[in-house]
Amino acid sequence: MVEYLKDFILNIFFIFSPLVFYPYIHKFKNNILLYRILLSFLFSLILILVMSLPIDVNGITYDFRSIPVIIGSLYGGVPVAVTLYCVLVSYRFILGNPDNLLYIMTVLPSLFIVLYALRSYGNLRTYQKMIVAVILCSLMKLITISLYLAYIQRVDLMFNSFIDTIQTYLVQGVIIGACVYLIEFLNRYFHMQDEVYKSEKIRMVSEMAASVAHEVRNPLTSVRGFIQLLGDTDQDKEKREYFQKICLDELDRADLIISDYLSLAKPDNEIIETINVNDEVSHISNVLLTYANYNNIQINTKSSEDDELCIVGDKQKFRQALINIGKNAIESMQSGGILKIKAKQLNDNVVVYICDTGVGMTPQQIQRLGTPYYSTKEKGTGLGTMVSFAIIKKMNGKVEIKSEVDEGTDVIIYFPEMKLEE
Repeated sequence: MVEYLKDFILNIFFIFSPLVFYPYIHKFKNNILLYRILLSFLFSLILILVMSLPIDVNGITYDFRSIPVIIGSLYGGVPVAVTLYCVLVSYRFILGNPDNLLYIMTVLPSLFIVLYALRSYGNLRTYQKMIVAVILCSLMKLITISLYLAYIQRVDLMFNSFIDTIQTYLVQGVIIGACVYLIEFLNRYFHMQDEVYKSEKIRMVSEMAASVAHEVRNPLTSVRGFIQLLGDTDQDKEKREYFQKICLDELDRADLIISDYLSLAKPDNEIIETINVNDEVSHISNVLLTYANYNNIQINTKSSEDDELCIVGDKQKFRQALINIGKNAIESMQSGGILKIKAKQLNDNVVVYICDTGVGMTPQQIQRLGTPYYSTKEKGTGLGTMVSFAIIKKMNGKVEIKSEVDEGTDVIIYFPEMKLEE
């Protein structure tokens, strides 16, 4: 009895062991040839192991050879089924069993039945697949033994130990049913993973599209405002040339934004240069001026007394980040207000302040700021702020936000100062 339990447990271990490797084999399912080769190898190995370790119960010797043959055939298709049947016959010959030609004739009917079942097996539900697998496994064993005993005219042997025979069929059915259920469970899990991956890709594409639209809209809004100013005949030549230069700069920035998003999959070719923060604060204030005037907002700009207040980074992206934050500040002041933009040196940092007198934010809103699709604006996407924070972080900067509801918001941005050589 002890020996029987030992052999039985080993056989169970052999039969369920493919489930350990199945997730790795499933990764190659798109390469159908490699997938079938791996399945053929795996189930051939299991078939050889279970045939090498038969179980003896009350003088009757049997093994679980039909289980790996049927499972491998159902999940590998016709090539795997033919391969496993060939391995079955070949290894039986190696083991020295008699009447191999007769054995081939007895297993062929079950092969044809399996090949027929493959036509619709993939479209069945899990419980139906379990039933089909149990039936095929039982038929393979029943047909093979019946034909063999009929040929040698000893059909009566099937009924000598009828109870033990029925028990072997039941045990075999339970094992193969459990195997099919677990494989289907794994397949559902892999399918869910694929669906999550696809939905994530779709979400990323939609975020990207929304982000591009948001980022390009900012410079276009500025250009629109300055074009309106250019149409004012009262403007002197110097101002008109200045407005024209800003329009061209903003259109160049829009072009750079589009180029950045088109080349996200390529190496980042940022232009690292010295940025004079005072000059940039002045430029950003001018860019936001028309949008601020349109919203009845006053802009107060204060540059540092230090003319050489410099940091290192990509100037265009630096402008993009600060203009996004400034535009959000303007939109938070629905009934007019004051936008303050200033820069100063603080210890070894260059600090840029963008302060508004808008509606403010709660601590919970501040915590979520910069995450995709979160915005305090009714029609906002949150992507502009997310992109701005990412740019600042890439420049080794840090963002601090102080805000109270109905009191306004202070966005304080710290950048490491660049020390200029004297």
